[in-house]
Amino acid sequence: MEIKIIRDIITITAFKSLPDIKRNPLMIFLISIITSFPLFFIVVYGGELSHGITGAIVATVGFIGLNSAIQDMAWDRYLKIRQIIVSMPVNPIAYALAIALAPLVVSLPGLILFVSIALYLKILTLYSLLWTIVIITITWATLSSIGFLISTYLRNASVYAISNLANILGLILVFIPPVYYPEEVLGNLSWASIMIPTSNAVGLIRAYAGALQLPTTTLLLRWAIFIGTMIVSTLITIKKSKWRET
Repeated sequence: MEIKIIRDIITITAFKSLPDIKRNPLMIFLISIITSFPLFFIVVYGGELSHGITGAIVATVGFIGLNSAIQDMAWDRYLKIRQIIVSMPVNPIAYALAIALAPLVVSLPGLILFVSIALYLKILTLYSLLWTIVIITITWATLSSIGFLISTYLRNASVYAISNLANILGLILVFIPPVYYPEEVLGNLSWASIMIPTSNAVGLIRAYAGALQLPTTTLLLRWAIFIGTMIVSTLITIKKSKWRET
């Protein structure tokens, strides 16, 4: 059973990522361009490039995790692709994981680019890079679960409405919280950044990179909230999400 699930994940991931790469290789840089756009404003207005690069790393993973889980499932229902996949049959969790992995595969070049720049500019060290990989993986898992759950409950909404909602949620989670700018700017409200997965992820990366000094208790609290959010969102998704055709 476990081998079949793994095989299903690999098959669906390839099915949803490789055709796009072959059809338009330049598309692999599209998400990178979108998520790096705030870097221009950071540089122009005298902000620190390190905040922008760190934000771009988290935003690339977080934005595509949320958007893919919502939009891909909506389009699959709209194009009846899901009915084909269900008839195979495929485990719903394998399907959800695959549609979240597919855009991650497509966006890897952009992610590697930002990480390479961070290493070159010494924004990240090899030690902090290991933590960064763990952090962005948790971010991707959390937002993908949230996106999958939203798509499940909005099965009666039009694909265009769901697409717009995905973009709005992506903007709210990526561009409004302190992702591209330091949380210190919020002053007494900086604690709020801990409650948002994307900004909490950036804060943790900055802490391990030495750009943000955090007491051990605060660091542990951030990890507890970060991992707890992932566990809760994943468990709710597993419990509530079902195969639903329109």
